[in-house]
Amino acid sequence: MSMILFACVVRVRDGLPLSASTDFHLNQDFLECRKRLKALSLILAQYPDRGTATGRGFSIHFHSSGDIACMGICTSCCPTVMAFCFLEELQWKFSASYNSTSISLATRPYAFLEFDNIIQKVKYHFNYTSCSQMKNRLEKIQEALKFHPPVLLKLEDMNGMINGHTEVHMGSAPTYRMQPVTPLGILSLVLNIMCGALNLIRGVHLAEYSFQEDHEGTGNVIAFLLSFLACIFQVW
Repeated sequence: MSMILFACVVRVRDGLPLSASTDFHLNQDFLECRKRLKALSLILAQYPDRGTATGRGFSIHFHSSGDIACMGICTSCCPTVMAFCFLEELQWKFSASYNSTSISLATRPYAFLEFDNIIQKVKYHFNYTSCSQMKNRLEKIQEALKFHPPVLLKLEDMNGMINGHTEVHMGSAPTYRMQPVTPLGILSLVLNIMCGALNLIRGVHLAEYSFQEDHEGTGNVIAFLLSFLACIFQVW
């Protein structure tokens, strides 16, 4: 039976999901746990580098390092040391695959979705490899947890996070806000409006002349109107 059910990689500063496993579980408690994981991911910067939230038969574990954090949902019977060993392995592989610049510049959720293939392989390895075969690695993590134990949270105490912090993420995270218009941008905006207005005026006047005299200037009228629409699009 699988003990590690779900894993994802998020950016610490704003909780932007960078990659995640594509497992589907319809258990209602699991889906509720996913919501709490998402809420927790938005405030990881407030916590130490390791933490565990338990409740309702599932546990959420997270391990932060630098710009990223690896998070996982495990069954309550999954040993804590195994969960953190799994997350540390994911963190190492993700850091080896993507540099900090590409992580910082990511603007859309799941920008590194292809990493899911590695998540699945690592998850399968930890779910179906006996602890005796990973003895040395588990002992190393066990020692690290003794000196720096993970912060403990309760899933039941995270109910207020789901609505409150999701709104903060949508409204104030840099990833989802438009950048302020620079002076050069304002100048470009004004010039585009002026050019658009001139193209519209010239197109209308040429249309009036063409319809009164002949229809040979129809192509020029269309050209001016298309230029006007192009300027409007640039302004938008």
